[in-house]
Amino acid sequence: MSWKAKLNDTKSQLRTLNAAIPETSAAFGALGKSVKKDAALTFKEKEYVALGIAVATRCEPCILFHTEALIRLGATREEVSEVLATCVQMGGGPGLMYAGKALEVYDDLTG
Repeated sequence: MSWKAKLNDTKSQLRTLNAAIPETSAAFGALGKSVKKDAALTFKEKEYVALGIAVATRCEPCILFHTEALIRLGATREEVSEVLATCVQMGGGPGLMYAGKALEVYDDLTG
């Protein structure tokens, strides 16, 4: 299955979950909106941090969503790669493995 297909499946799962727990979903959505505003960091910079955390915690769906957001925000492959290099430096072997996965997601979603 391609990463694009996994992203679509994950979005479908979230729609189903959101319908089942609308109040919780709305509260989580409000939290997301509160951090997306540009302040000391831009939203794009915050998404780089989020991608790093997604790799560090080995959350494939998170990698998908934050990579997609970075692509929409104009992130280049080189910028994403630098974030992933930092993940490897901080996360050792597991960081290396999930950084490879994240770069593959970027390539699949932009290809």
